[in-house]
Amino acid sequence: MKFSQLPLGARFEYEGQVYVKTSPIAASGERGGQKLIPRYAVLKPLEASARPAPRPARTLDETKVTAAFESFAAQCAQLIDQAAGDTTQRALLHAELGSARQRFLESLD
Repeated sequence: MKFSQLPLGARFEYEGQVYVKTSPIAASGERGGQKLIPRYAVLKPLEASARPAPRPARTLDETKVTAAFESFAAQCAQLIDQAAGDTTQRALLHAELGSARQRFLESLD
């Protein structure tokens, strides 16, 4: 199990010593002292309750997502107009952006 998956207060074994997770990056040893635990460290949880904390369900408002995306697409179109050298290139880039926009909106259904 990775350190980031442990909830605060969980006991675990790392490099032969027992620690308690005290922050997102550090733990306290049972013998005292703090230790930074690297992301890549593989840990052995010492409690059955040391399961990864569940991620909260996330709900999105379709109207807000669509509005945010339309704003993003409009900004992209403005950038195309500012950066594209000639009208042919601008037209091709706008067509590509329009196709990508349509594919995104269709993927929401």
